[in-house]
Amino acid sequence: MPDTQRPAGELIPDGHHAIEVHVGELNQLFNAMDPSPFRERDLDPAAEEFIVGTAREAPHGAHFALIVHLDRAPGEGDEPGALRDAVREFFTTRSEVAKRRLRQTLRLGRTSLFIGLFFLAAAIIAGDVLDRAIGDEGVGSLFRESLLIGGWVAMWRPIEIFLYGWWPIRAEARLHRRLAEMPVRIVYAEGRTPDAWRTDWPASPSRGATRRPPGASGSAFSPSP
Repeated sequence: MPDTQRPAGELIPDGHHAIEVHVGELNQLFNAMDPSPFRERDLDPAAEEFIVGTAREAPHGAHFALIVHLDRAPGEGDEPGALRDAVREFFTTRSEVAKRRLRQTLRLGRTSLFIGLFFLAAAIIAGDVLDRAIGDEGVGSLFRESLLIGGWVAMWRPIEIFLYGWWPIRAEARLHRRLAEMPVRIVYAEGRTPDAWRTDWPASPSRGATRRPPGASGSAFSPSP
C-alpha cells in the first residue's frame, strides 16, 4: 500500500520559518537515557543541535514552526499536542537557564568591576608614592608605569564581560524563548505499520531505552530533505 501523508497539529501561520525534521518514531527526538515523564524529557542532543542550528541560520527576529515528518501512522490520543508540550517545556527551560546564566555573568561583572577599580586606584596611588620615595626619575617612572599597567590588566575581566560577554547569552535566551513559542505539526506516513505507535512515545509506557517498531527508520535522527 503506498504511503499517504496526513498532517496533524497546529496550523503554521504565514511568514513563519519552518524547521523540518524526519524521524522513524517520536522516541528518536528525545534523549533515551532521560527517565523523566515525556512532558519533561530532554530532546536528543542531535535533534536539539539541528533545531537550534537551523533557527540561528534564519533571518533575525524570525518566528519558527516545527514540522516533524514521521514514518508511521497516527496513534491514539493527541500526539501533536503532547509533542508540542514537550518541545515547549524543553526550550522554556533552556531559556530560563540562559537567563540565570546572564544574571550570574552580570553579577560577576559588577563584582569584577569593583575589584578592578579598587586595584587600579591602589596601583595609581602606590606608583605615585614609590615615584616620589625613590627620587630617581627613571626608576620611579618604571615602577609607576608598571603598577599602572597592572591596574589596567585587572580591569580586563569586567571590560570583557560588559562589552562582549553578556549579549550572546541574552541572544541565546531570546532564541530559546522563540523556539518555545513555535507551533508544532506532525506529518504522518499512513501507509506504514498502522500499529507502530503502540511502542512509540508518548504511547509507550517504557521510560527506558527506545524500541523501534518494524519498518521504522534505523537512524537516531535525520533532518528532512
